[in-house]
Amino acid sequence: MVFEEKMIMNGEPDDEEEEEEEEEEEEMVDPIDAMRQKCEEAEHCVHTRSRLEECETRVGSRSMTAEDCTEELFDFLHARDHCVAHKLFHSVK
Repeated sequence: MVFEEKMIMNGEPDDEEEEEEEEEEEEMVDPIDAMRQKCEEAEHCVHTRSRLEECETRVGSRSMTAEDCTEELFDFLHARDHCVAHKLFHSVK
């Protein structure tokens, strides 16, 4: 009730304020995301991502299949996370 009264008295927040907040949020980048991106460019990760994409293409082209790409996905995530952990823990020491 109090909040509604304040909105009536003060009105809605300006659109400019909302846009500024959204721009500030978009500029923030999580360092772990940057590290993951860098690791995805490593040779082993490129290979496992390629296998995952091939599997997804193969499975997506079939209408009835019991095959999924779980193993390929886990292989890619394991390779990427292994790289991230290695780089992260070396920078902490």
